[in-house]
Amino acid sequence: MTRSVIVVGGGISGLTAAWRLRADAEVTVLEGAPRIGGKLRTGTLAGIPVDEGAESLMALRPEAVHLAQEVGLGDDLCDPAPAPTTLWSDGALRPLPPGHVMGIPTDPGVLAGTGLLSQEGVARLRHEETLPAEPIADDVSVAEYLGGRLGQEAVDRLVEPLLGGVYAGRPDRLSLRSVLPRVAAVAERGEPLLGALRRMRPSGGAAAPRAGAPRAVPVQGLRGGAGRLPLAVAAASGARVLTGTRVRELRRTPGGRWRVFAVTGDGPLLLEADAVVLAVPAYEAAELLRPHAPLADADLGAIQHASTAVVTMAFPRADALVLGHGNRHGDELPTGNGFLVPAVDGGALKAATFLSNKWQWQRAAAPDLFLLRTSIGRVAEEHRLATPDRHLVRASVTELHRALGSIGEPVAARVTRWERGLPQYGVGHIERIARVREAVGKLPGLALCGAAYEGVGVAACVATGTAAARRITEG
Repeated sequence: MTRSVIVVGGGISGLTAAWRLRADAEVTVLEGAPRIGGKLRTGTLAGIPVDEGAESLMALRPEAVHLAQEVGLGDDLCDPAPAPTTLWSDGALRPLPPGHVMGIPTDPGVLAGTGLLSQEGVARLRHEETLPAEPIADDVSVAEYLGGRLGQEAVDRLVEPLLGGVYAGRPDRLSLRSVLPRVAAVAERGEPLLGALRRMRPSGGAAAPRAGAPRAVPVQGLRGGAGRLPLAVAAASGARVLTGTRVRELRRTPGGRWRVFAVTGDGPLLLEADAVVLAVPAYEAAELLRPHAPLADADLGAIQHASTAVVTMAFPRADALVLGHGNRHGDELPTGNGFLVPAVDGGALKAATFLSNKWQWQRAAAPDLFLLRTSIGRVAEEHRLATPDRHLVRASVTELHRALGSIGEPVAARVTRWERGLPQYGVGHIERIARVREAVGKLPGLALCGAAYEGVGVAACVATGTAAARRITEG
């Protein structure tokens, strides 16, 4: 008899689990929203496909790229245009020199003359290798460790913008072990940091590519939008997908199966299955687990979340004029793939992505328009989002003009809000998740996956979906 599995949550984690289970079970996916995909969503702006959530897949961690290939999207994978990581810092656009590890320069000398740090800040970095280093036994915040080794200015102006771009979090709250594991390993060994990071890099700062070898890229995109991935996975999985179906309760049957109580637009729905995969945010998983694993409920409920908004805009190329770059205009501007913004500068934006530069397919689809998007919102900055959409658009345009010069006014704009969209990996997160998994491991036929566990990126979510399917299959 074929096993039955209910996957609660139709984001990329849950859909990956459904795809991995396709040969071993009859799968039903229940998604509370009107559409599947979670934070992988492609909409349109001025008739052009634009991603409203994640717009790239980690290529250095291959799970998401491999999944795209498996479900028939391999030919549509594409590389971004090469460009340095750039910060809009202290009133100017400043590229990060190569050779950094999440903003940490392995050679402080490369910062001289960049304006990224003050002279005192660079001197403080140079001093790091002379500081005593004792092994750190327990998890600490990113700011506690790096502030002591590198100085607070380096944390605020180099590390925080990159972490903020990924987690929308704060270095004084984020777990060193969870978000910077390579740095945490150095801390646990009790070594000076910069020298250890240099030794981790290949000789000369980068490995010499073999003749004819493809250029390694950190991320890849999908022509037509990354939001195509969950739709393709759902179709290939063969699972029955029910949207607008919100699960309210799980119960165990006397026979050891799971009974799932849900609500729909047409009324209540009761389903029964041999196994359940919970692929929902931590706070929703906590509620469903409360009667069965109260310890997991407590740990999952303690995870904070950041709310963010993405503002996507289309500017006429003919009107664009970057005053600070030699009065160049038209196709010459703006250059690069975008910029990140240190929170310490106090602006609304935390990042901007120049979609028309970064992805050739988007430029080809709209040659007369310049597409870009901004990101607003960090943890504990909910007040920035407590405003109408039009105000978020105006705040974005105003700060873009400060960063780039006059690029005109958008002819189209849309705002996508992600309420409680990014789980925060606080100090002790790894231990917290280990306790959750231990508690859930005592419940036969139940597995967890999603962004709250081992990484917030698409590749990490795909990995948790694969692991959840394996637990159901092998359990």
